[in-house]
Amino acid sequence: MSYPSGMRASVEKVEQTRKARLNNEFPRLSVDDKAALLRNHHPDFREGDKLNLRCGVNKGERVPKVLAELIESPSRLNLASLDLTKPDYKTDVLVIGGGGGGVTAALTAHEHGAKVILATKLRLGDSNTIMAEGGIAAATLAEDSPAIHYIDTMAGGRFKNIPDVVEALVNDAPFIVDWLTKLGVVFDRKADANYFTHMPAGHSRKRSHSIKDLTGLEIMRVLCDEVRNKGIEVLEFSPAVELILDGDGRCAGAVLEDLDTGRNIVVEAGAVVMATGGIGRLHPNGFPTSNHYGATADGIVMASRASAKLLYMEYIQYHPTGVAWPEQMLGLLLSEALRAQGAYVVNCDGEQFVNRLETRDALAAAILRECGPRGKGVETPTGMVGAWLDTPMIDLIGGEGTFLRRFAGIDHRFKKYGINPAKEPLLVYPTQHYQNGGVAINVHGETNIPYLYMAGEVAGGVHGHNRLGANSLVDIFVFGRRSGRHSAENYRRKPAEKLSLDHVSAHQEELKALGISSGITSPMILPDYRFEKALTSTQYVNEIVEAE
Repeated sequence: MSYPSGMRASVEKVEQTRKARLNNEFPRLSVDDKAALLRNHHPDFREGDKLNLRCGVNKGERVPKVLAELIESPSRLNLASLDLTKPDYKTDVLVIGGGGGGVTAALTAHEHGAKVILATKLRLGDSNTIMAEGGIAAATLAEDSPAIHYIDTMAGGRFKNIPDVVEALVNDAPFIVDWLTKLGVVFDRKADANYFTHMPAGHSRKRSHSIKDLTGLEIMRVLCDEVRNKGIEVLEFSPAVELILDGDGRCAGAVLEDLDTGRNIVVEAGAVVMATGGIGRLHPNGFPTSNHYGATADGIVMASRASAKLLYMEYIQYHPTGVAWPEQMLGLLLSEALRAQGAYVVNCDGEQFVNRLETRDALAAAILRECGPRGKGVETPTGMVGAWLDTPMIDLIGGEGTFLRRFAGIDHRFKKYGINPAKEPLLVYPTQHYQNGGVAINVHGETNIPYLYMAGEVAGGVHGHNRLGANSLVDIFVFGRRSGRHSAENYRRKPAEKLSLDHVSAHQEELKALGISSGITSPMILPDYRFEKALTSTQYVNEIVEAE
């Protein structure tokens, strides 16, 4: 028996209501109803987890408490013992981060003639990118256009996106799909050889291009091979711990930390592209996370210390369909493509309570409401509470075998625990997935600090207050290429007259003057789970009920 006895009665209710739901889609939320749902139930609108920064160029900005603690902490570097006069490496472009954005920036900068070093915290490719299941959004169909993609993206971001950056995203997106295809990425195709596409939540056209449910893994296989084949120098297990500036406040490289030896590595660079990812392993609001082990907001901490402008850091995306059972899979996401293919979201009684293609913020808020105030969630033996993603609807709609053909990876993972997702629903609960805000950039990926670029999740403005599904992969490749090209064409040609960490010293002096003492150093580099535990969903929804 795949589910414990305490959950079986609810599974049976889902089975009994399935055919009645087949042609009875739940209506979409009105603008006012959606706004009320978010205001009352989405974590972004809970005041208790936010703080205004007390120091630095971003003083007064609201950020999650867990991030504020890192930003308002002294450096992990021993500044007195560090010699910047004899760099260990010199390069035209230093790329920090070995995921999709970093690898793309490195390849593009190399393609445009720059000498490139890529430094990454773990192994090349270890990143959120390899876990991306759903696909890449691009307007490649005749009935679609970048203009329609633009409108969908702006609406999904609550119209807080930076317009010209979104314009760059949607206009470059079809090229990115073509570029990846020519490199050897094998996107799903229809019988007529055209791309197979599906429609993620919040999009109005079928524009997500995928490789079954292993999209990111396949893309990174190809891109990492390209980096090796091009001979680009890669420093693995070497996370950046501070940016280096020159005497005029322009970026001039970074200090890395060798995780094997603990020694610091000084890299002087004509330009730096940061593609360090997000905040997930800080567990804002205590949620489980889908993020890889190194997602500890390092880029945000270092860039803020160097006076880079942050944007929308208080807005965090909680993917609505993270796995809630079995507990060994907590943090694993169930692709939005499942809902695009027909999987409905239902409560413990098999009732629809939200349209399956609502945007991620609205769907997550609806599940939190159902599991909390309405008391319609399904509780597991370990204390998680969730809603059902009724995956057998996919074969009911598309014909026997559709699920296995489209979602072989998900099928394999659940069958290891005795659950057949083509026949049984899957229990889900919102899971921290994405950092909607980040360091403000322009269309080239440039920040307000000369020679410092951002690509991917560490950057802010592309997605506004909420990201649409399938826009993250296209984001990292569009701005990976844009930042890689622009940095290669515009890096500092002459060596900096002075390499400086004076901004780090000034930050620490400001902390002392304000009497701020966190008791830790930052950036975090890797999370420590020995003494902390993420909240269970039961604890979180109880907090919501008490707050109301």
